[in-house]
Amino acid sequence: MLSIRDRKQQHLFDPWAAILTAKQRQLLDQQWPGYFREHILDLLPVGKLALAFPSDQGRPTKDLYTVLGALALQQFHDLTDSQVVEQLLFNIQWHYALDLYKQSDQTQYICEKTLWSMRLYSMTLGIDADVFDAIAVKLAELFKVDTRLQRIDSVHIKSNMARLGRIGIFVRAIDRFLVNLKRQHRGLWKQLDGDLVQRYQSQQARGCFASVKPSESKRTLREVASDLYRLVVRFNGHRQVAGMNSYKLLCRIVKEQCEVQPDGTIELKAPKQIPSESLQNPSDPDATYSGHKGQGYQVQVMETYCEHEGTQKDPAQLNLITHVDVEKACESDAQALLPAIEATLEKDLAPEQLQADALYGSDENCQEAKQHDVEVVSPTMGTEKKKGAALSDFEFRSDGHVDHCPTGHQPLVRRKNKSGYSQGFDKSICNRCPLLAQCPVKKGKSYYYLRYAKKAMRLAGRRQQENTAAFKDCYRWRAGVEATMSQYDRLTGVKRLRVRGFKAVRFAAVLKAAGVNLARAVAAHRARKRAQGPNTDPTGGEYNGILLFKELLSSISRVLIGLCLVRPYFWMTSHETA
Repeated sequence: MLSIRDRKQQHLFDPWAAILTAKQRQLLDQQWPGYFREHILDLLPVGKLALAFPSDQGRPTKDLYTVLGALALQQFHDLTDSQVVEQLLFNIQWHYALDLYKQSDQTQYICEKTLWSMRLYSMTLGIDADVFDAIAVKLAELFKVDTRLQRIDSVHIKSNMARLGRIGIFVRAIDRFLVNLKRQHRGLWKQLDGDLVQRYQSQQARGCFASVKPSESKRTLREVASDLYRLVVRFNGHRQVAGMNSYKLLCRIVKEQCEVQPDGTIELKAPKQIPSESLQNPSDPDATYSGHKGQGYQVQVMETYCEHEGTQKDPAQLNLITHVDVEKACESDAQALLPAIEATLEKDLAPEQLQADALYGSDENCQEAKQHDVEVVSPTMGTEKKKGAALSDFEFRSDGHVDHCPTGHQPLVRRKNKSGYSQGFDKSICNRCPLLAQCPVKKGKSYYYLRYAKKAMRLAGRRQQENTAAFKDCYRWRAGVEATMSQYDRLTGVKRLRVRGFKAVRFAAVLKAAGVNLARAVAAHRARKRAQGPNTDPTGGEYNGILLFKELLSSISRVLIGLCLVRPYFWMTSHETA
């Protein structure tokens, strides 16, 4: 049965007035608990989480606002489940942030099993993305964030898994399969060769395979691969065993790392032949490999930025993370640009200019981004082979035709077709040119022709632009995203997570990015309050009547509570005197 507090119902008297002192209340309001309670708590998508529970059957659930708030704060502060239970019980900051003013086990206690189950439901329903989007949109509205200028980059993260070599992957997969086979089909497990079971399930098994000498590694790898393939062939026709996840991992390893020969034997693939999306650890089948950064996952992060005069950043300006997405480590950054733009368009947080490194700035991405009215500022991939003159040394007109060559001569003929452009230069001039031997022009019947495609023309124009001072002054702001990645890791510990599996990694990484937005909003909120003075609202204008009314109610509640405490004392004194 659902249990959800009505957050729209207001209190006649402030319940926190009897719990907190004036100084405690002031400090809590200035830090993250007050900001979370005031602006974030009501945004939590409790309605979506409610879909996992019946509305009128079973025992009451924990309040869904408390549950989702605790799950979000757990990722913000990088805590374990047991630490979350302690914070809910004893930490007044968490009580204030989640508005838990009632001192009872029902409101302030949640067991680890309930926390684990609620997190599983939230991961399955994709609530992490809803929480992040709601917070980003709300903060953009509160701080009137200018989203025209943004930048994007990726960061590599690791799940809670060990780094294994090829022998380790084979041995772990066999051991896991044998354990599951023993639990689910004990009769089949007993029919296996005793030497094979003893080799992988004895107490010394993992230690023996971990201490293999380098000179014996190839022979050991072949033996382990042979044992794994024997298990695959043995249970290939058994329907129940073939449906086990541990058996499917064995089949995946054979497909990715081995080649089955016509005579039924297997040969190991060379390391270069193994795909980057191959299994890295049986404990985390979703983790893949990046040749640049290693095993794990990657997170795409896009944020706003503001160009400031000089080098000192205005602390009251909020740089907001507008998009975050978790991908496998083997995926290229080139595929992440357009989904990021489309995601920000749906939230009305799309940029007009987006800065990125060369991997994002392919010609195809730039052209498709233009269809969404987004200009991508990025260096071009690779370098031109320059021995003399190159296409980027020619000056182009706005219509794509050449204005003049590197030596200052204009073409006599300019043509355009479906495949590209063709420019004809005077033969007599080109024959005397000292750059002719290295020039991209080709001799024809009547002219020396320069032929190039539209894409080549665009890339040449971009290379010309990259050498200008204006481009360098503009592109220097992209480097600021590296500070965001550092803050992302320092505040939330995102680069080394406590979870495994794509859904769990995505849930943690996305909520941690929302935590970075919250921390930045609090810092900007306090900076604005210092700049505007104590009698103004840090989010914009002056204090309105509603805020003054709330302050008046708070003062009245303190007086009434004091009278309730004093009255019994006078009553007892008067009776004793009588």
